[in-house]
Amino acid sequence: MESGEYELALKAYMRAAGEVGINADVLSAIGSANLRLGRLGQAETILRRATREDPTFVPALNNLGVVLMEQGKPAEARLIFQQAYALDSGQTDSIRENLRLAIAQSESNVYTEPQEEPNFSLVRRGQGQFVLLSQL
Repeated sequence: MESGEYELALKAYMRAAGEVGINADVLSAIGSANLRLGRLGQAETILRRATREDPTFVPALNNLGVVLMEQGKPAEARLIFQQAYALDSGQTDSIRENLRLAIAQSESNVYTEPQEEPNFSLVRRGQGQFVLLSQL
């Protein structure tokens, strides 16, 4: 991975999975290689599996957050980065920076002006019951 040979790294991680079995560390490595190869869907699936295997494995959480950011899901990435940051006790600079970026991006998405004005109607349905309808 360090030399940029992500395809070779992926093959090595697959061999490791055959030799030592499937665990969070191996799944995280496979997911990371897929992330570097731009295979975001595969990376997400594998990294989610890694976090199910070991919900406290910080590298898998961090890389899952990166995948979610790349897919334009900053709110979910923010939650994942918060878990990683808490488990890491804030010691890793890259996790701290990823969390900061996810917070900034998720908050900017919340506070941006809507493209068009939504049209809502409040409709009474019986005594004391109201339904909010929108035309989306």
